[in-house]
Amino acid sequence: MFPIRCQELLTKDVTLLEVEAPRVAHKAQAGHFVIVRVDERGERIPLTLADWDRERGTVTLVVQAVGKTSRGMLGLRAGDALLDLAGPLGIPTEVGPYGTVVCLGGGIGRAPIYPILRAQREAGNRVISIVGARNVSLVFWLDRLASVSDELLITTDDGSCGRKGLVTDEMHRLIDEEREIDLVYAIGPAAMMRAACEVTRPHRIRTLVSLNPIMVDGTGMCGGCRVTVGGESRFACVHGPEFDGHQVDFDGLIKRHRMYREEERLALDRACAVEVVKA
Repeated sequence: MFPIRCQELLTKDVTLLEVEAPRVAHKAQAGHFVIVRVDERGERIPLTLADWDRERGTVTLVVQAVGKTSRGMLGLRAGDALLDLAGPLGIPTEVGPYGTVVCLGGGIGRAPIYPILRAQREAGNRVISIVGARNVSLVFWLDRLASVSDELLITTDDGSCGRKGLVTDEMHRLIDEEREIDLVYAIGPAAMMRAACEVTRPHRIRTLVSLNPIMVDGTGMCGGCRVTVGGESRFACVHGPEFDGHQVDFDGLIKRHRMYREEERLALDRACAVEVVKA
């Protein structure tokens, strides 16, 4: 069991869980993820580490309520526990003295870019972070992101916080201003990552994305997280989760995301029905 030491509701559908997992915290690096199971009847879901504290032996998970399991995790509180937390998994983020690094975080993607921003800044890079949300009610962690950024740019679809527009609009603006950009990270919904790659592709700016296909074991055994990169099959859990975005087949990735949409909807409907009965 992995005790939850702290819980914080960041937005209506996003919760932060600080979980006691000293062995994971000891080995954690930017870009790593863990596989979590809430209880014996639960599914296994991958969650990218948003932070960790080696001294306290804790890792921080930021969870958005999307399906049955993630929505159920909104109800967890300090004192509860996760049954399983396996990791750290995946290949950590490449960190080096690149020059200027731009990190785009769309939606919940602002959480996993935090350790990347911190690591790249500690390596001596100038770090620009661009984060976006639909509206101000979905914005969180601005102070935390600002603390590890040389420049923080904020966008919302309706203009209620920062500039009105998308994170890719800000990426366009930086390029139009002829800013020197050596490396770009894009983390968020698949459509947003694909759009970011199309912005940087004509300028040949190296762009890395963190992929989140369906995943079960996280060790390359099940093959569920298979993605096509550069015309070849790769497993996001062991070959990633970060890949060259200009080589990723995003059409195939999005199709795989939709494969079990009906089953996911039915599972969520059943869970909601049970909650109504209990109430």
